[in-house]
This record gives sequence, structure tokens and C-alpha cells, in this order.
Amino acid sequence: DPVADFTPISSFMSFLSLLVVPANSPARNFAELVALAKSKPGGLSFASQGHGTAGHFLGEMMKTATGAPMVHIPMKGGAPAVAPAAMPKCSGPAAKFDMGRPAAMPAWGFDDANTRRIPASIAGLKSSDIPRLKLKWAMAYPNAMRARSQPTVAMGALFVGSQDGTVYSLDAKTGCVRWTYRATAEVRTPVVVAPWQANKAPAVPLAFFGDLIGRVYAVNALDGSLVWKIKVDDHPSATITSPPLYRNGTLYVGVSSLEEASADPSYPCCTFRGSLVAVDGVSGKVKWKTYTIDREPKLVGKTKAGTPSWGPSGAAIWSAMAIDDKRNLLYATTGNNYSHPADDRSDSIIAFDLGSGRIKWHWQSVANDLWNVGCMLNNANCPENAGPDFDIGAGAVLVKTASGKEVLLAGRKDGTALAIDPNNPGKPLWERKLGRGSIQGGVQWGMAADAQRAYVPIADMADSKDGKVYSEPTKGGLYALDPLTGKLLWSAVADDTCKGAEGCDSGILAAVTAVPGAVFAGHMDGRIRAYDDKTGRVLWQYDSRQEVTTLSGARAHGGSVGQAGPVVQDGMVYVNSGYGIYFHMPGNLLLAFSVDGK
Repeated sequence: DPVADFTPISSFMSFLSLLVVPANSPARNFAELVALAKSKPGGLSFASQGHGTAGHFLGEMMKTATGAPMVHIPMKGGAPAVAPAAMPKCSGPAAKFDMGRPAAMPAWGFDDANTRRIPASIAGLKSSDIPRLKLKWAMAYPNAMRARSQPTVAMGALFVGSQDGTVYSLDAKTGCVRWTYRATAEVRTPVVVAPWQANKAPAVPLAFFGDLIGRVYAVNALDGSLVWKIKVDDHPSATITSPPLYRNGTLYVGVSSLEEASADPSYPCCTFRGSLVAVDGVSGKVKWKTYTIDREPKLVGKTKAGTPSWGPSGAAIWSAMAIDDKRNLLYATTGNNYSHPADDRSDSIIAFDLGSGRIKWHWQSVANDLWNVGCMLNNANCPENAGPDFDIGAGAVLVKTASGKEVLLAGRKDGTALAIDPNNPGKPLWERKLGRGSIQGGVQWGMAADAQRAYVPIADMADSKDGKVYSEPTKGGLYALDPLTGKLLWSAVADDTCKGAEGCDSGILAAVTAVPGAVFAGHMDGRIRAYDDKTGRVLWQYDSRQEVTTLSGARAHGGSVGQAGPVVQDGMVYVNSGYGIYFHMPGNLLLAFSVDGK
């Protein structure tokens, strides 16, 4: 019984989870487990307890090391999550792809500028109809505690990834399954469907996505068959969290890392550098790769525990990117450095030339931000004079204001929203502190903006699990600012509905989505809300923690909403619910709403 009795075999990323085996297992370390897996023709099953990322990541490492099948069993409350019954397969008209309806919003930010604003012609939802939204269907992701891949709609289908690595193509209206593809590891990026003109459909429309262990895939969007698969970085901790961008035959991929979570004081931290990779969409051939840090990491000393220390490292690209056509630039935001020495491209906005990848300019928001998970645990891997871990969590947003002036918006984990001039990226045009901030607070994953307002979600947690005591209250909720001046236009601080529930906070971690008349937001307490875009008044809400009957007939529930924001298209609203990681509430739902549930 693989989940009857547990013995930890690795402390890698131990603040998240442990990889465990039965107490009577002959394997007591990673090398022994690899040897055991190789000796078993049928492979092994393994479970991840707690918040799951480390168990899943190490499991995928074992797949790579052994070539043996490894069955991942996520756990909830000490018991494995049970896979629901088979979901209904599409037949008849629901199974057909409409090539005359290419992806209207191929980017995670809904446009190349990453504004996360959906025009009325695509949303198909009147603001007066929003209070009438009701659940139309729900899908339970099998063997999952979290749902982090933002849905994409194209050809009448909905494309989405999942925790167990399954990528789905569903009928957007009914939720039945058109096809599935199984990736090597969790797919938390959106599935990017390459666009085309409606009267010039390609013979093989392509869909792209990245996985937890740094692989990027292209599949045939009509049947899910693999076209190509590459690994964009050789570092063993590389991962893809930044949504890829597709433009004129090129896929742009930001590369992040799990090395920041190296909590083991015997681990020689750190050697990963963030990068931007340009990949030919048809062949999968890498056109160019540019690191966020110029210098290769070198041995720079030893920690207090005597472990070798390497650097510079970090400056990962983990959030959404934006394309500036007028200036031929791609804007990416970066996270902190993991180890000494500090670099001037961490916590920065970096402007890359679209054609060559050359860095045209960069602007650093927080200097000397040296941090890794060892700082949470107060162990020797924490760099001396550690920083606050205040990444630019919300990817850059290029917006043309009502005055006609363009500004570049960004948001930090300390709760600050800001704007810089893309023509003169020096001192910020304005900065506005909205949240209390913390390593898991402030502004993360995505703001939305139009010419009149920037909509800023704040994700403050009551306890950020960082060992700090805060005197300032949490300020989780949604705020609207003038994008030109930073003036506060309205605020909607979320009320506390958690009542002490574990992993429950009322703020907004996930990206928000704007449509004419409203802003949709998923909260960490499981509520999904629509706010009036002019006043912040709540127009509609739904508690996604409630148990519902899913398409398979199984009962399931959501949890915290994190990372992926709501998608509104053709009169439907799609939202993932469940974020069983980093001390948030688990769940495994994809929810689809329509007016009156019709």
C-alpha cells in the first residue's frame, strides 16, 4: 500500500512537501529509490503529502532518471485524491472543430500588451446580465489538488492543462472531451493556440504549452498528437510558469526555476539563471536564448554550514510577458536573486528586442533582493543580508491612457503598483502602495487595465508563513487606479468569510480580468466575484468551495483561486478553483458559467 505508512526520503523543498515511500521500502534515499524503480518493470507509485510541489517535481525527476512509469497520487488530508469517473466524450457537432473561429485571445493577457481586458465583441456578455450568471457545467481534474492553467478558447473548443500533466481539449459549451494529451509533468501554463485568419486556416493548427520540469510542447490542436517537444533549459530545477507568447511563427518562453526552494542547508545554492527563449513554432528549433543575468554562476564561497555557495543566480521570468509592436520589444519581469552576489536585473522589468533577444534596457525595482526558502527556515542557505523577496509578481502591462500617453504598469509583492515611461525607463512615473505585502502577498500574477483604470488585485495573507510578525492589517481585495497618475479611484477590500479555516484568506492572488462594465476576480477564499469597473460594487459572486456534481457524475469542490484568472468569451465565464500549494486551500474544479445556466 503506497500510502499506508510514510517515511521521508528527501528534504528537498521540504517546506512544501516530502517525497515518501512505505516504511518497509528498501529505498531510503533518492539514489536507492531510482535503483528500486529501475528494478520494477511496472514502475512505482508514489504520493505527495502537504502542498505537493516537491513530491510531484521529484517524481518527474525519477521518471527522467529511470525511464520507468511513475504514478503520482496527490494527497488531501492524509488520504490520496480519488480520480473521478471518466468524463463524457464528445460526439456529433460537439466533437467538431470550427476552423472559421481561430483563437480570438491567443495570449494569457488576452492581447499582446497583457492588458487582460476582453472587448465586448469577444466576451459576448452584457454587464446587465452578469447578476444572472449560473453554473452551467463543472469538470473535476483527476488526481489534482490545484488548477493553475488558464483556459484558452479556439475553434469552439476549450484548451487547458492540469496538475497530473493531462492537457484537455473540451467542447467550450458543454465540457465534453474532444481529446487529451499526457505531458511529462504538470502543465500550469495556458495552452497557447497559434492564431490565423479565419479564411486561411492551416492544415495543422498548433497548440503550445510548458510543463513543470522545463519542457515545451507543440501538439496538433485538432487531435492532440505531438508535433515536437524540447527542453528549453538544462538546469535540473528549470520550470515553465510564465505563459508563452506566440508572434509571427515564433514562440517566446520565459524560464523560471524551483531552485529558489532549496531549503536543504547541504544543497550548494545556487546556479540557475532566468532566461527568455525564442523557439520556431513549426520545428521546435531554438532561435536564440538570452539570460537575464549575463554572468555564469561561479563558486563564491561557503555557507555557515560549510556548503559551497554559487552565484549570481535567480532573476527568473515567472509571470506574464507583454509585446510592444511600436518599439519591437518584449517586456518581461523578474524575481529575486537566490544567492550572492546580487545582480542589477533581479526584481526588474527587462526589454528584449523581439528579433534578436538582445536586452535593450532594464529597470530595477528593488536592489539587493537576495532570498531563498532557507530564509523562511532560518538556515545556512539563506544569504547574508537577505532581501525581502519582493519580486515584480504581476507581469508588465502596456496601456495607452485616456490622454494618449503610453505607460508600462507593473506590481510588486510588497503591495505596490507602479508605472514607468517605456520611452524613458528611469524613475517611476508613480508608485502607489496598496497592500501590506509579504513573500506571498501584494500584487501577484496579473493586473488588468484600460485607458481609464488599472485594476490591481492584492493578495495579503493573514499568515504568510514567512516567520514575520506584521503590525499592519491585511488589505486583500481589488483597487482601481488612474494609470497615468496612480490616483486611487476606488477600493474594494474583501470581507473575511474564512472564520479561521485552514489555508483560507480573502484577498486576490490570481490574475483579474476586465470586460466592459466589470472586473472578474477569483479570491483565495474561493469566492468568484464580478465588480463594477467604475465603482467597485460587487455585481455577482459564487462560492467555489461548495461541492458540485461534475460532468463525470462525481462530486467535487474548489478551493482557493490562484494564478490563472477568469476567461470570458462567447457569453461564458470559465474559472479554475483549487490551489492546494503554498498554504492555500486545495480543490480540483474547472467551472463554466453562463446567463441563467443556459
